[in-house]
Amino acid sequence: MRFFDPDSWKEIFSTLKKNKLRTFFTAFGVFWGIFMLIIMLGSGTGLQNGVSTGMGDMATNSMFMWTQRTSMPYKGLPRGRFYNFKNDDTQALLDNIPEIEYIAPRIRGFNRNGDNNVIRGERTGNFRIQGDYPAYNLIDPMEIVRGRFINKLDIDGYRKNIVIAQRIYEEMFDPDEDPIGKYLRISGVWFKVVGLCKSKKNDRQAENENQQIFMPFTTLQRTYNMGDRVGWYSMTAKENVPVSVVEAKAKELMKKRHRIAPSDDRAIGSANVEEEFSKMTNLFRGINVLIWIVGLGTLLAGVVGVSNIMMIIVKERTQEIGIQRAIGATPITVMTQIVTESIFLTALAGYIGLVFGVGIIEAVNYFLTQSGAATGMFSNPTVDFGVAIKALLILIISGALAGFIPARRAVSIKPIDALRDE
Repeated sequence: MRFFDPDSWKEIFSTLKKNKLRTFFTAFGVFWGIFMLIIMLGSGTGLQNGVSTGMGDMATNSMFMWTQRTSMPYKGLPRGRFYNFKNDDTQALLDNIPEIEYIAPRIRGFNRNGDNNVIRGERTGNFRIQGDYPAYNLIDPMEIVRGRFINKLDIDGYRKNIVIAQRIYEEMFDPDEDPIGKYLRISGVWFKVVGLCKSKKNDRQAENENQQIFMPFTTLQRTYNMGDRVGWYSMTAKENVPVSVVEAKAKELMKKRHRIAPSDDRAIGSANVEEEFSKMTNLFRGINVLIWIVGLGTLLAGVVGVSNIMMIIVKERTQEIGIQRAIGATPITVMTQIVTESIFLTALAGYIGLVFGVGIIEAVNYFLTQSGAATGMFSNPTVDFGVAIKALLILIISGALAGFIPARRAVSIKPIDALRDE
């Protein structure tokens, strides 16, 4: 049989039309298998995108470290002692831990009476004030909409410059008003706006980050009379260095500098983003494996159905096959025709399932985008083009396998026995 022989294709269509209901249910098994595979893959991607978007562009090789009360007495100092990191700790960390790539000490301003701490004309608001170094925006970046972020000159010169987030702009400025160069009064002190930013995350995290004002770290220390106190540290490790190495060395160094018992694991709190990201990556890798197992299992059930139906078709056409063999048709010709029927039925049903699956995924994505319903747990469900190609290849191979066994049975029957079959 030649693949593009019109007579052969007419025969295939004629065979499939003889029992339309049987053909439909046979094809439906394959359709449903590939349809569910695409839906599950798209949903898995949406779940992964939602969690990843919740992290924004935060460096995955980062860690955060802060002080907590000691849980052990040490060198005459009592248990339950509270202490603070200091400015000179920053340089000590850089001098003693060469694996550190970026380090950003941070401190939070406070409002003594809990009232509105930001004023511009008749507009007031209560917002979070953060004292930062330029490196912080390399570790957990905000999107710079206008102007710039805090720079080294701001730090060294104790400049009264600030970067405001989106919510502050909406509350303190008119729509389309350029905030750069304008002034806000914070806790009684006037500050010049040099930048406007917004969060790259979503949901609650974005809401919190968009209510922040970023001030030079040194300026905030002076404004709030915090001396040389550091609130907490953000750090990243150099390339190919696990951030856990930096974390362990930083804790050990801080314990020595602040007279904390080496075995006191509660005195310094930390969060290792790299470990959490690794757990999340492994989780989604496992989910994808499970999706493929379930999807391929469903698809396999459909392919088995196709193979069974092809066996029935071969049995019904035993005499016809015998006539073909008697007049000179070779075993390869007979096998090719049966396998082609199987591939055609499987590929057609699978392609329709693929189109329907991708269509539904795109429709859900469009709805989420237009309605703003995308959340931190589910966002941008898509199916990768490469995955679609793999699915089509699986269909072609499955169709060939589904038709191979019936085809072997067809050519194993001797022509004389086939002609006698009733």
